[in-house]
Amino acid sequence: MTPIAIRTAAIELQKFLKLAGAADSGGEAKQAITSGAVTVNGACEKRRGCQLRPGDIVVFAGRSYRVEAAA
Repeated sequence: MTPIAIRTAAIELQKFLKLAGAADSGGEAKQAITSGAVTVNGACEKRRGCQLRPGDIVVFAGRSYRVEAAA
């Protein structure tokens, strides 16, 4: 599982995928999310604006990412 630090209290799922390097563009992230290819905390998430907070787990393309607060 790859930890990804965010500097804010929350981040939108689409922005998180770009930050994590899981998507090369906003369009690619949108496509992945709306097609049902992304899970958040074990549940399929199709909302691009879903707010992620530290402790959340995102899975996409066989890789897992953990949202963490920046130190």
